[in-house]
Amino acid sequence: MKLSVGCTLGYRCDGPATLMLTIRPQDGGNQQVMSEHFRIEPDLPKEHFEDSFGNRTVRLRPSGGRVQIDYQALVHLQPPFAGSWEEARQVDPGELPPEVVPYLFPSRYCQSDRMVPLANSLVGHLEPGYARIDGLCDWIYENIAYSYGTSDVHTSAPDTVIERIGVCRDFAHLGIALSRALGIPARFVAGYAFKLDPPDFHAYFETYLGGNWYLFDATRKAHREGLVRIATGRDAADTSFANLFGEVTPDGMAVWAREVSDDSPSEPAPVETPLSNQVA
Repeated sequence: MKLSVGCTLGYRCDGPATLMLTIRPQDGGNQQVMSEHFRIEPDLPKEHFEDSFGNRTVRLRPSGGRVQIDYQALVHLQPPFAGSWEEARQVDPGELPPEVVPYLFPSRYCQSDRMVPLANSLVGHLEPGYARIDGLCDWIYENIAYSYGTSDVHTSAPDTVIERIGVCRDFAHLGIALSRALGIPARFVAGYAFKLDPPDFHAYFETYLGGNWYLFDATRKAHREGLVRIATGRDAADTSFANLFGEVTPDGMAVWAREVSDDSPSEPAPVETPLSNQVA
């Protein structure tokens, strides 16, 4: 599948500011970035770097006024890894690769140490591995209401259990916390999502089973085959699409992911997308 993905972001800066934007898809694995367009008004120097998780970040330093960022990429997407259930068994912590071990531990939004009794009561009777994570996703989907604007940057997995409502990042945090509570490494993924309605950045999670990372989306609002990875981390604190420093106010956002036919040119034309007032 070939997708055109991107976003238009607006900000108002009341003085010198720093914007760190993580909106570029990762290039590798099951996805290939074929081309990119990046435009900023007013034109500002762009500093590109990868953070400690390998997420592609750009840093801008406006002196003030309004800034608009238009980004678009053409991505060739292969189906995500989908091995058999028999292969997706829980790996003993003593056998995990060192780079996977950090995803076993509690993090800012995923306090897994507080979730052990709940996780065991929900799926402890199931076979260790894929069946348990699949059971957790069923429980989250059936017991947590999905509603925009019902959580904020302070909402963590235990909060979502109590309030029983949230958005995609809350569903992902809860899935991660419950997975880690079972001794299964889990990580947060932020990305673009084909056919997500309404269009927005999307969050889901992956668990490490049988030597591979398996993708799960407890919201069931996006097609697994149409998820384009932007950033990976322990939770949303590592994967925010925008980190703002200084007196900065979001001033509109638009996000899209559209399928492109195989006979379309490899270089997508920049898309002029009107800004909405929706801000994640």
